[in-house]
Amino acid sequence: MEKTPTLPADDARRTRSDGAQSRERLLLAAIRLFAEQGFAKTSTREIALAAGTNIASISYYFGDKAGLYRAAFTEPSPCDPNLAVFTATDATLRETLEGFYAVMMADLKRGDLARMSMRLWFREMLEPTGVWDEEIDNGIKPAHAALMMVLGRHLGLAAPDDDLQRLAFSLVGLAVQLMVTRDVIDRINPHLLENDAAIDAWMARLVDYGEAMVKAELARRKAGAAQPITKPRKKKA
Repeated sequence: MEKTPTLPADDARRTRSDGAQSRERLLLAAIRLFAEQGFAKTSTREIALAAGTNIASISYYFGDKAGLYRAAFTEPSPCDPNLAVFTATDATLRETLEGFYAVMMADLKRGDLARMSMRLWFREMLEPTGVWDEEIDNGIKPAHAALMMVLGRHLGLAAPDDDLQRLAFSLVGLAVQLMVTRDVIDRINPHLLENDAAIDAWMARLVDYGEAMVKAELARRKAGAAQPITKPRKKKA
């Protein structure tokens, strides 16, 4: 790991006065460079140069290169949501889905930053550093558990089962597909995600689709429960 020099007193004062702006510039530069080159091939000096800051600012704000990478990977992430947005016990199914997709779709409204963040996620999957596993455990798993809880409540289930898991992953997939294929959508129908209003319109459709999926699962379960139990016929001697 690269050794980062100690921040001199005068540079420290300048860094503190610049405050959040310096940190933000470092974070944005790191997201772009890590996404393009990966963790191993990106130097702290290169990031500092791109951000227009002193290299020692990295240790000041993030500790080291690994700390900066972790921040670049997790801070812009949509996987650390305010779960209360979609887990209210008195919310209707539609209100639950509106809150859920508002969390999932918020990332798309960050424009180029959202694209760079997604590319960084792809890079981490191809060249894992362990940060992706941390994100699954600390961000994705709690959000998934919260979604399972509210879906189970709306379906009237006493306990989760495999079909509830399938439903939860499918609902998430509706939004994830937009993030993963953003470049494809931009090439085919760019107006569909061109601004916040277009993203809000798509979010409303996701709520419609999600509501239909949950209702279809509820109908399937009711139909299965209503099936009469038939005893197997005895074979003739």
